[in-house]
Amino acid sequence: MKLFQSLLVAPAVLGFLSPLTANATELNLEDFSRYSNNNVENISNFSELYPSDWSYQAIKQVVTSRNCPNLIPSGTISRFEAAVIINTCLKNFAQITEQERRLIDEFNAEISLIKSSVNDSEVSFDGFEAGSFSSTTVASFSADFAIGAVDGKTVTKSGGTTTVTILHGGADGKIGGGNAADDVTINNVVQKLADVTEKAEALSFDYGYEIGLATSFTGEDSLDVALVAGVGQLSEFDLNQDNGSTVVVDGISYTFPVGESTTAFISHGVEGSALFNTACVYEGPSDTLSSCGNVSSAIDEDGQTIGAGASFDFDNGFTASIGYEGQGDTTAGLSTKEGLDSIAGQLAYTADNYGFSLTSARIETSETNHDTFTAVNAFFSPEEGAFPSISVGYEWGDVGGAAATADETSSYFVGLQWDELGEGSFGISAGTHTPVIEDGDELMMYEVWYSYPINDGMTITPLIYTKDMATGTDDQTGIMVKTSFSF
Repeated sequence: MKLFQSLLVAPAVLGFLSPLTANATELNLEDFSRYSNNNVENISNFSELYPSDWSYQAIKQVVTSRNCPNLIPSGTISRFEAAVIINTCLKNFAQITEQERRLIDEFNAEISLIKSSVNDSEVSFDGFEAGSFSSTTVASFSADFAIGAVDGKTVTKSGGTTTVTILHGGADGKIGGGNAADDVTINNVVQKLADVTEKAEALSFDYGYEIGLATSFTGEDSLDVALVAGVGQLSEFDLNQDNGSTVVVDGISYTFPVGESTTAFISHGVEGSALFNTACVYEGPSDTLSSCGNVSSAIDEDGQTIGAGASFDFDNGFTASIGYEGQGDTTAGLSTKEGLDSIAGQLAYTADNYGFSLTSARIETSETNHDTFTAVNAFFSPEEGAFPSISVGYEWGDVGGAAATADETSSYFVGLQWDELGEGSFGISAGTHTPVIEDGDELMMYEVWYSYPINDGMTITPLIYTKDMATGTDDQTGIMVKTSFSF
């Protein structure tokens, strides 16, 4: 499902970032600049950007973090060229960082001119004929290799079965004796053996492959399909897929605007919280801490594969979102007594360098019980590059059907990230890896990582983490490296 985080088009970006997808090809900045000089008149703001400018540095960071091929600026560039880079690099991403939002605001006028120039060239998103292949379809590809091991990791394997022969005596309860009353009955009974716990600390090599297809029919909507395959044992990199090496459809969704400020979507296989804007700028590679403490409130329930949601942008930093998940692909159906449903809502605020969000969810676990969760998240990103951004999250919940002494849960998270440390990004974080039940033990996870872009389409990310495990179980330490390719 994570692939859809980079496919769904957020309402704040849709209006500006869609026009240049018309031909679904990479842009040549020199050609585009030459085209703009010949075809766009009365453009008064073509002041140059220098490598020392904040916007120039921010664009380089965005290009690096988003793995945009062939778009790293070199030397001074015009504001128009900067707008082309922003438009091309961000058009397929659902969630944008505060830095990216600031860039969009800064180059709003130039992006609008791009839209105008495309319209003047009679490139229209409304003129597709029925039955024709949409030229706005964009395909993105990614592959990941990972190698590593986890000290202290165990797996539980079935103990199998055994056949036991049971002898029953005759009517008098005795075996043997020479008369009918002593006849013997033999029964073979299959018995299940106890499960076996084994060490799983060997070096593992994992891989994953993803294809993302995005199509726009109006210039403001987006039909998205994710195809995935993957095999692996390193759960924190989350490359293993249910169908292994077979490429299958992981999810399909359609996102569309409703009026000027609302964006909605309907899907199969995409989480109902896909349009949420949780206040977290931490981008660590581990699966466990990627939720930033918002573990259950941002709904993503197994078995509830039908997702839908909407987000409203108040145009003042505030957004309000709602999400739903249900079992519409089963005989239980949507919103029925037999079917399980989840619904969540979020209110978020994002400023130039800080933000916060409040998320709440009601999740049905059976016909008679449901869980409720509420999460608070916040982040702060200092303007000085030497200092890290900080993201925090805290969630509390009530487990329906649990005993009164074990029905309250809590989770929390703290993450620090340096977006520009050397040539890459560095992060460190800590948080609970399982919810804390009442006054139970806090089982913590700590991680440190560094993401280094080798080139435009290749990034290497080493990760080291430790996990506190329950009493009687060895703690875990994982050391692994992932190499990611995007093309």
